[in-house]
Amino acid sequence: MPLYLYNTLSRQKQAFTPRHPPHVAMYVCGPNLYGPAHIGHALSYIIFDTLKRYLKFRGYDVKHVQNFTDIEDRIIATAREQNTTIEALAEKYIARFLNEMDALNIQRADVYPRATEAISTIIQMTQGLIEKGAAYEIEGDVYFRVRADADYGKLTHRSLDEMEAGARIAVDERKHDPMDFALWKASKAGEPAWASPWGPGRPGWHIECSAMNLEQHGEQIDLHGGGFDVMFPHHENEIAQSESYTGKEFSRYWMHNALLHLPGEEKMTRHLGGLVYIPDALARYSSDAIRAFILGTHYRSPLSWTDEGVTAAERGLERLRAARQDAVAPALTDATPTALTQAAWETRQKFITLMDDDLNTAGALGVLYDLAREINRARGQGASAQDLAPAQATLVELTGVLGLTLKEPERAVSAADAASINALVAERDALRAAKKYADADQVRAQLSEMGVEIADSPQGTTWKKTR
Repeated sequence: MPLYLYNTLSRQKQAFTPRHPPHVAMYVCGPNLYGPAHIGHALSYIIFDTLKRYLKFRGYDVKHVQNFTDIEDRIIATAREQNTTIEALAEKYIARFLNEMDALNIQRADVYPRATEAISTIIQMTQGLIEKGAAYEIEGDVYFRVRADADYGKLTHRSLDEMEAGARIAVDERKHDPMDFALWKASKAGEPAWASPWGPGRPGWHIECSAMNLEQHGEQIDLHGGGFDVMFPHHENEIAQSESYTGKEFSRYWMHNALLHLPGEEKMTRHLGGLVYIPDALARYSSDAIRAFILGTHYRSPLSWTDEGVTAAERGLERLRAARQDAVAPALTDATPTALTQAAWETRQKFITLMDDDLNTAGALGVLYDLAREINRARGQGASAQDLAPAQATLVELTGVLGLTLKEPERAVSAADAASINALVAERDALRAAKKYADADQVRAQLSEMGVEIADSPQGTTWKKTR
């Protein structure tokens, strides 16, 4: 069965067919480097990382390009406020971004082009659009003529008049139409500038991605991704300028993820607030828990970031970690498949069916939890390591497609805290030995409140810090 993805352009699920299979040309909008990324950004990158992993799992050869916006109005303003250069600011936030993506187990893109490295292509495209009558120059500024594009608005499925009514547009009486947008901006005193046929200036935001796509993928790509918040005007303008320049369809598929927000907030955005920064999230939760929390909701459904939700995801992961514990390589055998081996095969088929249905990660996680339950049950009933191995191998493979490591989360415990925990564990052991089980349960509940999970065995009681 083919993979079906919801295409924002057509407003329906479509069978995914790249232009030159098995090659997939994929572009995802990257960060604007005027500040640190937050967990809302992480949601988008986790979604498209999972898509890339799944495409590779299905046999595709993916070239993943993700840009760095390193020249833009807010970058210039922030650099001025911090008394630094745009180059230094960009390097600072690129390094931080890559470290945070690594910590979230997000695979790096194949190429990270920067807008400032694509200036010559930006000028080439801008000049070409002028020659085609799709753009015009006024006093060193160049604007795209939106009414020259007959199908402008086809991504958001709104007419130009409807978009204008809902847009916040800075008044500029020089423009031929209020909706015309800048391809090139004449430089102002103290701003970075590059030489151009229209005088010194810098690129507009939208043309940057079109130029970087052209350099890295050519005139046409298979899949363009990003958050719902950049569908308009950014992606709408990308389509207009790219297709007006090349005369060809720009991207065959457009995928947009819904947004993450705090309870009571509309979305996380750096200029409005309501943020959870990635290091703060990672200080409280494992990267697996953050991924499982995000993937537990369909990517086109808005998601509210709550401690209760991520904590629940962390607890759920314990079942997966327990199931893969002490896994060994499955032996090649002609023996009749066991019920557990059959369950693993069925899990794999269900996983593929769910992921093929517009990346249903929530359903895919669900069948992996079901498989983990079967593995843990079989272990409890005395199954051997080799009996467990095929199902464990399936579990590890498919959780890997979702980017889950199944590593035990590292939780730092001070010597004083460890001493307090050990004392409570010893007190509970003594109460159990005295058959004071209700009192022992109270101590266990106290430990749980402290984020301590305990496990009893014939060898004694062990504990670990889970948060």
